[in-house]
Amino acid sequence: MGERFRTRALVVGRALARRAMPRRGDGAIRRVLVAHNLLLGDTVMLTPLVAKLRAAHPDAEITLLATPSAVPLYAGRPYGVRALPFAPASSATTRALLREPPQDLAIVAGDNRYSWLAAAMGAPHIVAHDGARNWRRDWFVDERRAYASTPGAWGDMVAALVDGPEPAPYARGDWPAPPAAPFALPASPYAVLHVGASTPLKRWEPARWRELALALAARGLRVAWSAGRGEEALVAACDPEARFESFAGRLDLAQLWRLFAHASLVVSPDTGAAHVARAAWAPTVVLFGPGSSTVVGAGRFWRDTPWRAVTVEPFPCRDQQVLFGRHVEWVRRCGRSTRECAEPRCMQAIGIREVLAAVDSLQAGGTPPALEGSRNT
Repeated sequence: MGERFRTRALVVGRALARRAMPRRGDGAIRRVLVAHNLLLGDTVMLTPLVAKLRAAHPDAEITLLATPSAVPLYAGRPYGVRALPFAPASSATTRALLREPPQDLAIVAGDNRYSWLAAAMGAPHIVAHDGARNWRRDWFVDERRAYASTPGAWGDMVAALVDGPEPAPYARGDWPAPPAAPFALPASPYAVLHVGASTPLKRWEPARWRELALALAARGLRVAWSAGRGEEALVAACDPEARFESFAGRLDLAQLWRLFAHASLVVSPDTGAAHVARAAWAPTVVLFGPGSSTVVGAGRFWRDTPWRAVTVEPFPCRDQQVLFGRHVEWVRRCGRSTRECAEPRCMQAIGIREVLAAVDSLQAGGTPPALEGSRNT
């Protein structure tokens, strides 16, 4: 019996048993659960939802599920949230969640199958987005809300699952820096070039990373490479002569936050590290290939952060209109696999000139200039 099967058996049995019991209580919201199984970047994008929940329920205990590696980022309790580890491949995390006191309200983000977990944790009212293709995933959803009919950031759309005024825009210090094991930072001023990504289709060409590193060094910035564990070879391809310091594979997420927070500049593909940099208030330029700079962009909540997106828009094969398994008319993104797409032409179309223009705009604090064949947003 595999761990995922054990997790499913625990959740299904408890969910059915809990919902068969009479609902009790006075209707007060004392405990709120945000249930999901999202990747790092998508989890950070739930911050507008957490901020809105805190404003709506100032005295409630708000619990956010997160992958175990991401939980330390929440040690400072941003917006008073408590992060608990959850991984379907670890039934121990599920057992721990089922020992929690019953929840009074649950918000499900992304895949509605996690409404079953919310029900198993005792939530009598579960809210999620409408449009799930599998009716079984909606079995325990009590209230379904449609995605926005006009373009916007996913984080803002998730926050709309909660009634009330929009949360105040994110400000520096709203997310306390997590404690991190000590390590030596580069001498300031420095730029971090994060070259890793969740898929090869989001990776920029090594030659362009190398050219960017040299250009930034010529501007007086020390350059530091960054990538996740197992991605050290990506840095070696970008810097075969090892001219610049590399942190690839050396840092956990709390340490990565510290590296970003002290940087004068971070450049990254559209991946989880870019969202950590934004939360850490690091001046960040993000390269968008298959992803949507609208869906993943600053939106209303993150609008004051020092952040720029570089993307070629429109791009012919960025044409899919699916967001977390739902058809959304205005969405234009690409979720193709490497079997379907031989090379990331959308990333290859981003040039050094566009990236340096975004860096200049970021440092000047103004609106990015319009560039032929591209759009910085």
